[in-house]
Amino acid sequence: MSEYLQSNGISIDSALHGFVTESVLAPLALDADRFWADFAALLERFVPVGRKLLEKRDDLQAKIDDWHRARKGQPFNAMEYRTFLYDIGYLVTEPQPFAIGTQNVDPEIATMAGPQLVVPSLNDRFVLNAANARWGSLYDAYYGTDALDAAPAQPGGYDPVRGAAVVKAAKAFLDEAVPLAQGSWADFTGGTPELADPAQLVGTRGDSLLLKHNGLHIEIVIDPAHPIGKDDPAGIADVLLEAALTTIVDMEDSVAAVDAEDKILAYTNWLGLMRGDLQASFPKGGKTLTRALEADRDYVAPDGTAFTLPGRSVLFVRNVGHLMTNPAVLLADGSEAPEGILDAVFTSAIGMHDLNGLGRFRNSRAGSIYIVKPKMHGPEECAFTNELFDAVEDMLGLKRHTIKVGVMDEERRTSANLAACIHAVKDRIVFINTGFLDRTGDEIHTSMQAGAMIRKGDMKTSDWIKSYEARNVGIGLKCGLDGKAQIGKGMWAAPDMMRDMMEQKIGHPLTGANTAWVPSPTAATLHAMHYHKVDVFARRAEIAGQPVPTLEPLLNVPLAAGQNWSPQDIRAELDNNAQGILGYVVRWVDQGIGCSKVPDIHDVGLMEDRATLRISSQALANWLLHGVCTAEEVDAALLRMAAKVDAQNAGDPLYKPMASDPEGSFAFQAARDLVFKGVEQPSGYTEPLLHAYRQKVKAA
Repeated sequence: MSEYLQSNGISIDSALHGFVTESVLAPLALDADRFWADFAALLERFVPVGRKLLEKRDDLQAKIDDWHRARKGQPFNAMEYRTFLYDIGYLVTEPQPFAIGTQNVDPEIATMAGPQLVVPSLNDRFVLNAANARWGSLYDAYYGTDALDAAPAQPGGYDPVRGAAVVKAAKAFLDEAVPLAQGSWADFTGGTPELADPAQLVGTRGDSLLLKHNGLHIEIVIDPAHPIGKDDPAGIADVLLEAALTTIVDMEDSVAAVDAEDKILAYTNWLGLMRGDLQASFPKGGKTLTRALEADRDYVAPDGTAFTLPGRSVLFVRNVGHLMTNPAVLLADGSEAPEGILDAVFTSAIGMHDLNGLGRFRNSRAGSIYIVKPKMHGPEECAFTNELFDAVEDMLGLKRHTIKVGVMDEERRTSANLAACIHAVKDRIVFINTGFLDRTGDEIHTSMQAGAMIRKGDMKTSDWIKSYEARNVGIGLKCGLDGKAQIGKGMWAAPDMMRDMMEQKIGHPLTGANTAWVPSPTAATLHAMHYHKVDVFARRAEIAGQPVPTLEPLLNVPLAAGQNWSPQDIRAELDNNAQGILGYVVRWVDQGIGCSKVPDIHDVGLMEDRATLRISSQALANWLLHGVCTAEEVDAALLRMAAKVDAQNAGDPLYKPMASDPEGSFAFQAARDLVFKGVEQPSGYTEPLLHAYRQKVKAA
């Protein structure tokens, strides 16, 4: 149980109070008494406003539910529906044409194009791996994944046949990205290369060569003494790609943070990154290894000038959205404080360690703190975030718009009003992106009463999703994000399926997006190749001349009109969703793991977080509501899939089986509630139930 300190009318977990006061404020020479007094005043000001915004979400949802109920059995009238959405304030009038005014943005965000990692803040080792993924070995990425179309490596150490195939593929990439004036890199024997474009050779690091293409660096590591380099005619030991330009350190969908203990760990890791002293030790191969942040990389330009390139990703921190509260701080009435407000204050104060030069390295050379704000519904909620960040800047003595914001376009009311949302944060916005899974979960929940939805797998080809993805880029460019902010795309969820990723994910830069999410540092290295194949900024110039797709397709509700699924189809869909829910929830509730590679129903490992859980639980809740399936069929599917998930986790000594005692399993009961109480969950979110059950497990 937490112990609380009373301060200015609020109660603060004593451990959190001590951490912030001693580790965050003291090195910044900020007056702690004033900080906590200002913090209490900020809560008093913003909590009531935030609550009213959440009430508006509920009010709009109730009106939409009633509208659909009143038209049950009638053909869907798109024009009438759109007029109704304007009448209730769900849709707002588009702002007059404008361009964002954001300043002091690092080039990795504003003027470069490359992969983006998202990493759970609670895992120090993963956080370090992600931050260090700015540079990745193409040799390693090819050798260890199925991205290379060659025979798998033979067991028992290094496989020279596989290695030769790796070198061949890497040099073919060099021929495409940084071609020689004559011949192939396969025939290069050393020295200063004669390039087709001599300007692409931008530096050296010892004997190694630094090249540049489409704004991204490539380092050809020359080391004839290396086990790989000794057999290469030019002594090439590796090809390093500049890969994860940016990383989002996540305090939201990929973590299970339900109390002060969890939040302190998240804030501690964020502080370690800002100070540059975060380390993680772990056993491997009978030894204890220690991981730390990579240093910057020193080079010499062709004219003899020394210069340095960053060794790490530029880091964002993703705060919690407006909905959830946390017992780390209690308000005067005893209720929990909004977690998003806690994050805004504490992560910004921690970010000041970087701004003030207190760390070993610099995160933002432009002098900004980068916060991603998820799950905002419409422009009023974006304006609330803008005002909150204004107040945090005033509280911490920061210049206006030092705190930048990334707006996640993952809720239907935000997608439908995206230009107005951008306008609400127009002087601090540095990021918009699309998130298919959360967006689909909100699509289902918003139109829950309209009828039965199409199957989950069919959502990817529905009218609204195509419009959503295209409008995101088109509106972002119309609002002047090009050269000032990222336009991003969503996650490739299958970390073991890199060949498929290489075939499909090139579609993201082709849309004009200058970043997209990848599930691992290895995937970042491979996805970086797509940004060499596609000149994103040239692609944007083509897109900018095209009209933004209209709103109508975005509002097409993905109803399964006229579908006559067989019992086998229904059972397969129930099993697929039930297995996905249980596989994720059991780790979240029982072990506090918010993101991991979870085997799907076909035993393919997928990176799962709460967004995937939201869509699966809402899909089953929708079918249950509209009689596509019965409660008995859902329960039967959950029990069948509990046994499957138990078997998939049989090798985990910390795992608690569900199928043998579903009534006694908090995880199983949480999964069941997510379906059977799915209709009544706010916006279809999974957090309230997950937090409640995780807190039960921790209390027990």
